[in-house]
Amino acid sequence: MPHDGHDHGSLEVPPDGWKHSGVRVIPGDKLDTNTAQTPGMNRAAAINLARVGAQKIWAGTVHIHANAKTGAHHHGPLESVIYVVKGRARLRWGEALEYVAEAGPGDFIYVPPFVPHQEINALEDETLECVLVRSDNEAVVVNLEIEPAEQPENVPWIDPIHKG
Repeated sequence: MPHDGHDHGSLEVPPDGWKHSGVRVIPGDKLDTNTAQTPGMNRAAAINLARVGAQKIWAGTVHIHANAKTGAHHHGPLESVIYVVKGRARLRWGEALEYVAEAGPGDFIYVPPFVPHQEINALEDETLECVLVRSDNEAVVVNLEIEPAEQPENVPWIDPIHKG
């Protein structure tokens, strides 16, 4: 390989010179719905091991229909980040889904490993559209049978770094 004067770390430049093994743009209309699903939502994979060779992340979209909710589930040892693009998300979590918080467009939601949770579309007339990123290249979904608490407790987020 010719040396271009730049240090690319320990990874050798691939034979294609990064042409097809470098940056990939996945068109929004080419996502893969053949991924783990939970009743009440539609997940579609954009980035994973099978599609682009991702080693440490999974990314895609989630749509929850108007006035719909998912079944309770968790994602095993994976961390999840949900970014709300459109609509209003209501998240319930806990052993009896006893806690609740809401998020709107521009908000991020963090779901730690093994936390039982449920996504709810808080709007009756608009699809909830989100972007989802997980900390592994495979979609782990464990669907749960939970009898939800009658009145969940609202839990506002407190910034541990900038307590005010």
